[in-house]
Amino acid sequence: MTRIVRFHEIGAPDVLKVEDVTVPAPKAGEVQIRVRAMGLNRAEVMFRTGQYVTEPTFPAILGYEAAGTVEALGPEIQGFAIGDAVSVVPCFMLGEYGLHGELVNAPAIGVVKHPDTLSWEEAAAAWMMFTTAYGALVDIADVKAGETVLIRAASSSVGLAAIQMTKALGAIPVALTRRSSKRDELLAHNAAHVIAMEEQD
Repeated sequence: MTRIVRFHEIGAPDVLKVEDVTVPAPKAGEVQIRVRAMGLNRAEVMFRTGQYVTEPTFPAILGYEAAGTVEALGPEIQGFAIGDAVSVVPCFMLGEYGLHGELVNAPAIGVVKHPDTLSWEEAAAAWMMFTTAYGALVDIADVKAGETVLIRAASSSVGLAAIQMTKALGAIPVALTRRSSKRDELLAHNAAHVIAMEEQD
């Protein structure tokens, strides 16, 4: 038995329960991870409160982000070994997998080895903002080199990721923020320009 986070009804944080469950052996296409750190984000709050793109099936599991060590491998999984330090890229729908637990199964397609330079906490929380920014900039907007991209809420985690991704695509990131007090930090994160919307036209 291992402890995981589940909920049995839509609601406030108090619907979350830490429960003892038996985690099955990983199936084909899965990696089992002994979790050392978990990421928390808005998508999980929306899922728990019934405001996400998918509805939970009860008892519902949740958790997009985690980092830990490989505990077991599903059949024919290659590229990983027991004990590898890994983290999970959010590439599945909430409810399909739940990474908020001590021992979890994750889709191998989203499991990546992470560098020793990252702590468990950094590795667990590094992916969601970049997958969100990638979806907006690459999948939807198809940003090209030389284009100018206005990035709202630029000092948020997704905003900072969008600045870095825009720069990597060869485009010009223009950071929008409310006050100029964040200007130096945004420039340090590779914004080409910063517009303080409460102070400038």
